[in-house]
Amino acid sequence: MVDLACTTRIAARALGRAGLVHAYGHCSARVDQESFLVCPSVPMEHVEVGATCPVVPVTGPLPDGVLGEVRLHQQIYARRPNAGGVVRFMGPNLMALAALGRVPKIRHGFGTYFTSAVGYWDDIQLVRDDERAVGVIDAMGYSAGVIMRGNGAVVAGTTLPEAVGLAWYLEDMCRVELAAMAANLPDAPIIHTAQAEMRATRQGRIFERMWDYLSYGDPELPNLN
Repeated sequence: MVDLACTTRIAARALGRAGLVHAYGHCSARVDQESFLVCPSVPMEHVEVGATCPVVPVTGPLPDGVLGEVRLHQQIYARRPNAGGVVRFMGPNLMALAALGRVPKIRHGFGTYFTSAVGYWDDIQLVRDDERAVGVIDAMGYSAGVIMRGNGAVVAGTTLPEAVGLAWYLEDMCRVELAAMAANLPDAPIIHTAQAEMRATRQGRIFERMWDYLSYGDPELPNLN
């Protein structure tokens, strides 16, 4: 669990450096079927080396000091036995599209990892109760991510490094969608499901290379080697 806590801290700082979070946001990594670690409740880029990552139950009340929206993580881990990492984030392109009540279409390679579509939750309220958390993850469906209107997104991966990569991918999907809107090209090509499923490979260290890129230079990386 020491390595898992280290990975969680590295992920938090990587998301901060990438501009995918700021004062708000959180990430977590599954320990087992009953619990997961969540990053400290501070701005993610400010997570200190060696800081304690609280242990959170998959079901039940949140521990004292854990942010209310971590209920979203609970819902994902409870429903998806293969989920190993979750990221709650709000990149600038994502927030712009979410404020417009729009979901990016699958138009480029990074988007194929969200086949058949990114989920959408049409409620601007913060998710600080179980009822809303259930609603958001219902809206997520089988997708790797869900956008919350005016309120950012949540993604889930088989590992936390994969979830960090998916957060970057979803932000880039939103960048492409905004570019299509700005160019007045709402009918620009999309990638259909069969092609998307073929394109969404994990071979060739796809997510590992994105993790290497985003975590480069972190002071705790040597602890994972």
